[in-house]
Order: sequence, then C-alpha cells, then structure tokens
Amino acid sequence: MDPSTAAPPGPYSLCVITDEQIARLRHREVAAQALEGGATMIQLRDKGGDLRSLYGEAVAIRQLCRRHRRLFIVNDRLDVALAAEADGVHLGQEDLPARLARPLLHPGMLLGISTHSVEEAREAEAAGADYIGFGPVFPTGTKTGTRPTVGLDGIRVVKAAVELPVLAIGGITLERVSEVVHAGADGVAVISAIVGARDIRQATRAFLHLLGRLQTP
Repeated sequence: MDPSTAAPPGPYSLCVITDEQIARLRHREVAAQALEGGATMIQLRDKGGDLRSLYGEAVAIRQLCRRHRRLFIVNDRLDVALAAEADGVHLGQEDLPARLARPLLHPGMLLGISTHSVEEAREAEAAGADYIGFGPVFPTGTKTGTRPTVGLDGIRVVKAAVELPVLAIGGITLERVSEVVHAGADGVAVISAIVGARDIRQATRAFLHLLGRLQTP
C-alpha cells in the first residue's frame, strides 16, 4: 500500500500500553520504541511499582510524547497524571469514579474510562469521559480476574449506544484488527502484541499501517 493513500492516524487510533514485565524494558524504553513506530497514544500502566519511580517514568514519557506530538495517558493514578502533567488519566471501574475525577483534572486533560457493558459506557459518557476503553474483546493473558469477553457484537452495541470514541482492548492482535475496526472501534489499545514483540518499533508500524488502510474513507 502507498503510504500517501492512508488516512492520517487519529489520536485514538493506536494506544500502546506499557508493561515492564512483558517487555523486560523500562516503561520509558517501551514508550520510546512505540513512539518511533508511530503509536498515537502511550498509556503508562504499572500495577506494582513504587510511586516515586512511577512518577519518574511518567515525566520521561511525557517528554517523549511531547517531542513526538502524541498523547500521554497515565493508567489508574490520577495523582501521578496530575503531577507529571500528562495529557490525561485512564481509570477503571474500581478506581475513583469518573464523576469525581472529572472536576479534579487540569483544563484540557483527557479522561478515559474502562468499560465492560453498555451501562458502564453510558455512565462514563454522562460523567464527562472523553473516550472509553471497551473490552475485553477477546481472551487476554495480561490481566487476571477479567470480566467475560464482550466480543465483536459488544463493540457494535456500545458504538450505537454512545457518541464517545471507543478503543477496543483485550486480546487485540494484528490479525484481529480488521474485524475490530469493522465492528466500529475507533482505535485499539494493545499490550502483548506490541510490547511483547521482538521488535516493538516494527510491531507498532505494522499495526499503524493496517489501521491507516482500514480507516481510509
């Protein structure tokens, strides 16, 4: 495909979520390689690191994302997102509710919410979310105790129910991108298929290339 015929990537097209255990690299190293590959959003996700270290990684990734003019989102930690001057925060259903988080954000900061049903998606929209993550679409090994998969039909239903951008997450591989986009997803959030790849840059490029082709009018 001629790259000149591809649609320019939207801000939510490809969110790469960092994971040090899978990548065996620091968060900032994962982010740097994904950004070089063209990722449109980086989400810093760390469930077990100490707060000071996490803040340091956040500041480093913020600088990288600004250099590449891409979005930087912090997962779960509203305090870190605020302190590091991230572009936004992404909260799960067990985190601070969206209606309480929204007033705490700096002007212009994005609020993303993980959702698993139409009801949760509508609640996130009503509370002022800017986008939602929806899933898990397919079985995934990066989380334990996840909810049942929503499948492609779930994407179709939630897209009809809300006006927010919908990022499909959970078991998203390069081979599944086409069907996820055709089901209505505005973008994909990826962990293992990119972060666990031998070449993070090349894996990111492959996803972005395919997304550009699929999202071309």
